[in-house]
Amino acid sequence: MDQSIDAEQALLERHRAEKKDLQNQITGMKKQATKSKRKQVNARCEELEHQMQLRHKQELEELTQGAGAGAEAKAPEETHSQNPQDGEEAQEVSPEKLLEQLSMDGQDAANAATTNATQQQQQQQQPKKRRNRQREKIAKREAEVARMKQAAALEAAQMPDYKQMEQDALDQICTLNKLIQHDIQPDGHCLFASILDQLQTRHLPLEGCVYEFPKSYSHTNASHHLDVYKLRSLATCYVREHPDDFVPYLFDEATLTVKDIADYTKTMEETAQWGGEVEILALAKVLKCCISVLMSGRATHLVNEDEMTNPQLKLVYYKHSYALGEHYNSLRDE
Repeated sequence: MDQSIDAEQALLERHRAEKKDLQNQITGMKKQATKSKRKQVNARCEELEHQMQLRHKQELEELTQGAGAGAEAKAPEETHSQNPQDGEEAQEVSPEKLLEQLSMDGQDAANAATTNATQQQQQQQQPKKRRNRQREKIAKREAEVARMKQAAALEAAQMPDYKQMEQDALDQICTLNKLIQHDIQPDGHCLFASILDQLQTRHLPLEGCVYEFPKSYSHTNASHHLDVYKLRSLATCYVREHPDDFVPYLFDEATLTVKDIADYTKTMEETAQWGGEVEILALAKVLKCCISVLMSGRATHLVNEDEMTNPQLKLVYYKHSYALGEHYNSLRDE
């Protein structure tokens, strides 16, 4: 029991001596510290004090726990008696050593700051790549065009194939009626070329065909030498002589006005303007026949159907099958 008390008193006495020595070291370090190193010195002093407190606490706990065993009771005392100088040497830091260490740390920090400043200066000195706004604008526009093309292709792929549907329906009707679709060049004259082909196929080989050409038409003796331009002239002459019959067909729904017949017929006669309902009706009247127009999804359209003087002329109308738009072909018998 006396040995345990003596060991504890010796340990406490050593602790007091170590605290006193450490305090003297701290005082010396603070006196020698410059203003720029004061914060670092204070931090180091607090660290040394904290480490000593932890070590002293641990040594006291070890001494208390080993007080009940005889062999183990001497171990702490022997250990501490053998190593006090080692602990002191581990914790002893002279003011000069601490200041030297802090100076080295400060020099390392200064070197690092200098390196960073040099790198930043080099980056700033490097010329910045000039932004090409025109090129960016072109690239953006090309990307938008590509996106629109892709969207259009996707939309087209999802849409029904109206061209194929129309052609299949017309092929089926022609097969049932034993008709052949005779291709006419899509050049703006397709209606007149189709009617011309029908005349050559169904009228001219027959005797007794009676035509009453308009009074203003100057080629009344040229029935066997018609061409698309003469057919245009025939149609427009008839429209000029019978304007009231064509007013319903010349009404413009966009402007809610009736097209001027003089302007309309001049354009139709002198250009490659597409012919339509007006020209079919006019030529059916002039040629004294019915003109039938076969269409997909609708009943066959009969123009001037009560006229039976001459044989019927047969046409087929396409809305989707040709890239240029609406088109007429001639229908021949098998």
